[in-house]
Amino acid sequence: MAEQAISFGVQKVAVADADAEQKLSELLRATAARIGVASLPIVIAGPEAATEIAGLDCDVVLNGITGAAGLMPTVAALKAGSQLALANKESLVIGGRAVTALAKPGQLVPVDSEHSALAQCLRAGSFTEVRKLVLTASGGPFRNSSREQLESVTAAQALDHPTWSMGPVVTVNSSTMFNKGLEIIEAHLLFEIPFEQIDVVVHPQSVVHSMVEFVDGSTIAQASPPDMHLPIALGLGWPDRIANASNACDWTTASTWTFEPVNDDLFPAVRMAKRVGQFAGTAPAAMNGANEVAVAAFLAGKISYLGIMRLVQAVVEQHILNGFVSDEDMTIDDVLNASNWSMQCAQQLLDEGGF
Repeated sequence: MAEQAISFGVQKVAVADADAEQKLSELLRATAARIGVASLPIVIAGPEAATEIAGLDCDVVLNGITGAAGLMPTVAALKAGSQLALANKESLVIGGRAVTALAKPGQLVPVDSEHSALAQCLRAGSFTEVRKLVLTASGGPFRNSSREQLESVTAAQALDHPTWSMGPVVTVNSSTMFNKGLEIIEAHLLFEIPFEQIDVVVHPQSVVHSMVEFVDGSTIAQASPPDMHLPIALGLGWPDRIANASNACDWTTASTWTFEPVNDDLFPAVRMAKRVGQFAGTAPAAMNGANEVAVAAFLAGKISYLGIMRLVQAVVEQHILNGFVSDEDMTIDDVLNASNWSMQCAQQLLDEGGF
């Protein structure tokens, strides 16, 4: 971080861990001295540091934070009027209409490869001509597994993604298809398409990043090698393309692309996310908060792989019965409260056992 800050001459850097402030300041001074740079950036530290940085006056904010921690930086960037290149899907999913209400037309630009693909495909026609959005999913490492095999999945196996190199939470979310569930809600909020017009198809090669089917029967797909350089470049430069941002598909080499339906019995997260998305309000915040606790418990060896979705489902049901706030009444504070409540509820259920 110090190397990047000094190399690019940034004015401020932020770290969430207040205890890291002194170490970072020392590294910044040492790096500046080695490179021969006189000025040092200001260091902001603490839980609100990312939100402060995101609210600065600038052209584009790229939010790539994992989980609900990205919500307040998203809010700060939108309120500041910056274009928000959003890779932190959770902040939009849990914030729902409370977040989209803050966004001006064109201010939210998706960076997830699937939603970047949809945004590109939607240029091929008007919204009135869209029949459905089709999100592609790699299927993760367990798409051909049986339920019995999933019961004994280890953390190491869940973290061994066949296509993408990602952080542990996102990698586990990809393997359970929870990530795809979040992306369905994200697509609904970004593009104002009803849930019944959003489908998911398993595409193990991860070359077609998503598709849009139009009313005349035409399907427009966006294809590129599985690499995040392209959607990140589009997020930073939208609506313009940055030349040579990524490699293109090699059409001189024989290849095969396959597509297959999602097995909802093995991977119930997609079906659950659609239901939660239709409830809207604080339900997605409860679902996401429970999943964050469940994934951490799985990685720590405290629950089984299939226990992740069982725990999430239990928390969601409790939330809908007790404390659910609808879209019409929901505020950002309600979202934060629901997220915190769901984490506490999930932890309590974990302590009681059975997952």
